[in-house]
Amino acid sequence: MVLVTAARDYINRMLQDISGMKVLILDSQTVSAVSVVYSQSELLQKEVFLVELVDSIYKSKESMSHLKAVYFLRPSSENIQHLRRQLANPRFGEYHLFFSNMLKDTQIHILADSDEQEVVQQVQEFYADFVAVEPYHFTLNIPSNHLYMLPAVVDPSSLQHFCDRVVDGIAAVFLALKRRPVIRYQRTSDIAKRIAQETTKLMYQQESGLFDFRRTEISPLLLILDRRDDPVTPLLNQWTYQAMVHELIGIQDNKVDLRSIGDFPKDQQEVVLSSEQDTFFKANMYENFGDIGMNIKRMVDEFQQVAKSNQSIQTIEDMARFVENYPEYKKMHGNVSKHVTLVTEMSKMVEERKLMLVSETEQELACNGGQGAAFEAVTNLLNNENVSDIDRLRLVMLYALRYEKDSPVQLMQLFNKLASRSAKYKPGLVQFLLKQAGVDKRTGDLYGN
Repeated sequence: MVLVTAARDYINRMLQDISGMKVLILDSQTVSAVSVVYSQSELLQKEVFLVELVDSIYKSKESMSHLKAVYFLRPSSENIQHLRRQLANPRFGEYHLFFSNMLKDTQIHILADSDEQEVVQQVQEFYADFVAVEPYHFTLNIPSNHLYMLPAVVDPSSLQHFCDRVVDGIAAVFLALKRRPVIRYQRTSDIAKRIAQETTKLMYQQESGLFDFRRTEISPLLLILDRRDDPVTPLLNQWTYQAMVHELIGIQDNKVDLRSIGDFPKDQQEVVLSSEQDTFFKANMYENFGDIGMNIKRMVDEFQQVAKSNQSIQTIEDMARFVENYPEYKKMHGNVSKHVTLVTEMSKMVEERKLMLVSETEQELACNGGQGAAFEAVTNLLNNENVSDIDRLRLVMLYALRYEKDSPVQLMQLFNKLASRSAKYKPGLVQFLLKQAGVDKRTGDLYGN
């Protein structure tokens, strides 16, 4: 429970020491960091009656002096400017300012100068500058981060902003874990080298005191790798529960939006998939698709037993027991319908898109030799009306990565076939992949050949 517990502890400390009715004010990034580890009902228990975004809260001029404002923001220049404006005309009785990473001295001076009415009660750094999706898995929610692997295509200021955000996120993780790592990076990657050097500079020079935890055990290893050394894995269809949901429907901050794939009742349009809150998901998130069906059947059978026992209400004691168990029954009902819906929808997609066939060929391309058979299998799937455009593109990409030097003529035939079959296909897309992550760019022996 490492990362989730660390993030939860920070939020607990923020909220429990401030008594009375509170408003929690977040930014577009800390709202994700909070939402994955803390539910709305838990916020209510901590007397948080309002949650707002920092860039929209000043649109209202209404005074709420009965509320205490708890801000949890990234220490960005935009957020400091928002705070300046809001402290100039304070709407709340008290201001408690928490930042998800290290503040600069100049930012502290700006805040101090802005607090003319002395409403700020405290300013603290709580290092939850990451989205703890699971106990051992975090993300920084950086959109289009693949752009920064490209050689000097992106403008330098944008590249620097990206590097700063990655370094900030890594620093926050290790501050939350109270560790300072030994840092290793992939020598052949410019971006991996740059992030490693800037992280080292921060942890061992600029803020060495902050990272000096005086621990005697062996330091953890921070290993910075470049995805270009293995472009194959992300192109393969997935067959374990969590990965399939993410691949076929999409998971964002542990939420699954079902509106894009069909009409569902309002309470099922967006569902939460969190290993912290859902015991069935925690037990089955890494199970393969075949086993999931059987495990869901077992869960449905158990639910039906509970439902039957609730139907036989004969006495006052039975009624009392039903009322007492009703919240748990309702939660179980919601959980069963959520997982049945997800697996039903994914089963339809697997059938409609012929993903079993597609995946078999993907695995052959990734793991086995045999270029002639591979060409024939990919050609047949490109001609199959049920195979989706995205799966066609992936198949050609996988073939190109495997046989780019062996069969340029057949590769060209596949490019032409792809262009004629897929309206969305942009010419040059597969060639661009080879330019970025082809055999000449990779350092490892990806195919063991």
